[in-house]
Amino acid sequence: MTLADKFTSARLVLAPVFFVIYLLPGQFSHVFSLIWSSAEESTKLAARSWTVPVLWVLFVLSEITDMLDGMVARKQGEVSEFGKLFDPFADTLTQLSYFLCFVIDGIFPPPLFLIVLYREFSILFVRNLMLKRGVTLGARMSGKVKTVSYILAGALALLVSSVVRLGIDTKFQYWFLSAARAVFIASVVISVFSFIDYLLVFLKTARANDSG
Repeated sequence: MTLADKFTSARLVLAPVFFVIYLLPGQFSHVFSLIWSSAEESTKLAARSWTVPVLWVLFVLSEITDMLDGMVARKQGEVSEFGKLFDPFADTLTQLSYFLCFVIDGIFPPPLFLIVLYREFSILFVRNLMLKRGVTLGARMSGKVKTVSYILAGALALLVSSVVRLGIDTKFQYWFLSAARAVFIASVVISVFSFIDYLLVFLKTARANDSG
């Protein structure tokens, strides 16, 4: 495994860790319900607020490794057919892990998440069809734009969650939530157009191979 692939693999570790820590306060709060009921509000807040810096560190590290794997692969000449598939695979698992957290928290509307889920599985199917024809479908510009929109949407959603966990004024919660959902809608639209772009590439390649 190349150094670039190791950076990619790091995201496969960071994503489930993010998921567990994100849900930790909510999933285990019932265990301590007797303690929470009699605890000071500051104690309850502290039980949630510690996750905020940890989640941001995990989120930023994940995006840094996403940048580094491509840079290292190009700089060291480690671009490979495996890497072209492994990188988007790691991206998809990471993004779906984040988005599922935000769905559970009520930040990301479930219908939009379902569209993202269908899109990602459809892309996987198209990639497999391309592989059967001996062609590796790497990341396209539309896919990179989609990824950037996902990152922005994820960052805004994490900001909403952070505001709630830190107990900041609800006025800010509303504006951050509105902004996050607006970007989620935009990112889903971009993802659909990106899928159409990939699908057109597949159809073009299929016709070329059939005619050849």
